[in-house]
Amino acid sequence: MTAPWSLRVRPFTLELRHRFTIATSSRTTTPTLLVELERDGVIGFGEAAMPPYLGESHATAQAFLARIDLARYPDPFLTAAILADVDALAPGNPAAKAAFDIALHDWLGKVMRQPWHRVLGLDPRRAPPTSFTIGIHPPDVVQRIVAEAGARFASFKIKLGGEHDREMIRSIREVSSLPLRVDVNQGWRDRHAALQQIEWLATQGVELVEQPLPKENVDDLAWLCARSPLPIVGDAGVQRLADVPRAVGVYHGINVKLMKCTGLREARTMLELARALGLRSMLGCMTETSCAISAAAQLSPLADWTDLDGALLVANDPFVGATLVDGRIVPSASPGIGAAVRT
Repeated sequence: MTAPWSLRVRPFTLELRHRFTIATSSRTTTPTLLVELERDGVIGFGEAAMPPYLGESHATAQAFLARIDLARYPDPFLTAAILADVDALAPGNPAAKAAFDIALHDWLGKVMRQPWHRVLGLDPRRAPPTSFTIGIHPPDVVQRIVAEAGARFASFKIKLGGEHDREMIRSIREVSSLPLRVDVNQGWRDRHAALQQIEWLATQGVELVEQPLPKENVDDLAWLCARSPLPIVGDAGVQRLADVPRAVGVYHGINVKLMKCTGLREARTMLELARALGLRSMLGCMTETSCAISAAAQLSPLADWTDLDGALLVANDPFVGATLVDGRIVPSASPGIGAAVRT
């Protein structure tokens, strides 16, 4: 007889290696909720990483997960029905939903004794190189972080949207010639000024610009998309699957994050739909443990760009899993999402 499900949660606080400052907030920690989904002696790991500015917390995530009636799901392979049912329990709560989704996928992969990239027929050798993220800092701090990162990465992702954007870029160019990706986090307000900045960034070895204007400014973003010499990638403006068709003509590409879109199942669909619609895609992350990063890495061959450095920004990662190899976050060959508790 099949044993009943058990769902356990543990609040955890990630300690960041450097203060993480973007255009709208600054922090040195990130709350996360670690999840274990167990049945028949098999444990699936999941995670809800919740930067405070997104509105979720230990309390809200725990309250949401407590509403899941596991007895309703005797057949765990009916993932479409199960995850749709969980999604419908309450609006919002995307990180809490992602934690359950990741744990369920991990459990299923372990039962099948296969990593998810093999289940999905994806070749991890096709994973794009990841960027390494640098928050808004004074020039000397930026240069120190670049030096610490060394030659392990193929590009840097730079947070802009402050008062000294060009100074940030110039300080990096004094010590590194690696390609740059720019994330403005809705920090610019005027489309004409944004275009001027982007035209200048195009002369500085920048590959793309992420969310340059507020997500509500759809007409301005479409205007900018039509004129920008660099790809414009939507992040805050593209949260879930329904947002992908609306991104056409507004952005050149989208940033898909498990914590925004409720997990692996929807992330995969978003990446595939983006390609079908002619949009490019980035597979991104929050500051997360190697649990959630390992899960996302299973999908990385579907993306044009990856930004999966979240666990590398953390000083107290309780998991091991996907690893940095030749500038790429490579998924583990272990079954499930490929994450294990650090010993």
